Amino acid sequence: MPPSDQTMNDDDPGFELIGDPPPRRAIPVAYPIEDPNLAKWVRGGLVMIAVIFVAVFSVAAWIRPYDEDGTPRTMATHTQLGMPPCNMVTLIGKPCPACGMTTSFALLMHGDIPASLRANWTGTLLGLTWLALIPWAIVSALRGRYVFIRSGETLTMVIVFGMLVLMLGRWAVVLLM
Repeated sequence: MPPSDQTMNDDDPGFELIGDPPPRRAIPVAYPIEDPNLAKWVRGGLVMIAVIFVAVFSVAAWIRPYDEDGTPRTMATHTQLGMPPCNMVTLIGKPCPACGMTTSFALLMHGDIPASLRANWTGTLLGLTWLALIPWAIVSALRGRYVFIRSGETLTMVIVFGMLVLMLGRWAVVLLM
């Protein structure tokens, strides 16, 4: 039949399909809507984070961050845990970005905030952040959803990136002095 004799039908594509139709594919979504309830492994991870932070601060409270005369130390408190002195200080006489962190945590746990800030002010900020994360992690795990935030991944990225920038900035200032 010539095309002019055919009646146009919207349902007839003009050819016959043989076999199964191709599978329909899901359209990817840039930001899928997720279940607000946390998976059990995430809840367990939050509890583990809280337990680890409590252990860190328990050790920091146990360490003595003061010299024999009662003067607050500024670094090398970690040697009380059997760790060697900082290699960077030993080799070139300059501190590494993390020098003073253990001392800062220990002084913070002893309530000596000014000395903690002098030892390593980024350690003090990190310590205060971790202290705040302990109850947050426990409450989030118990509730089964993050409290006050939408994404744990974003929170982790902001904290890690922010602390790295602060540590490296502090280190640059220390090296220039």
